[in-house]
Amino acid sequence: MLASFSDAVRLSLHVLAATIWVGGQITLAALVPVLRRTPEAARDAARQFNRIAWPAFGVLVLTGFWNIAAEDDPSSAWQGVLGVKMVVVVLSGVAAFLHMRAKSRRAIAAWGATTGLSAIAAVVLGVVLAG
Repeated sequence: MLASFSDAVRLSLHVLAATIWVGGQITLAALVPVLRRTPEAARDAARQFNRIAWPAFGVLVLTGFWNIAAEDDPSSAWQGVLGVKMVVVVLSGVAAFLHMRAKSRRAIAAWGATTGLSAIAAVVLGVVLAG
């Protein structure tokens, strides 16, 4: 069965936003060793990424609620996984915010890792919810 136009738009926007939010974090994490060679480069790359990452996070949240509304008859198991996913998504956003505000290298690393791992967990839970 093919997706309706509305479903295709909703899911495409959600997946595109996830590629920016999650994939961008993975890409930046891989580039950190090179970016650290010039402190300004690391800071500038992070600021530039934030210009697209935060709007993408907003699209993820909006399309996430749209995905919930589009679910016909969610089972209790589906609702349980959704609850865990919502906690993980909030954690990813809060950790990203704290990562941006962190001053020490240790805090920057800890909040960055928390952001990335929770974002990846959200992707995995999204796949579970999609069936």
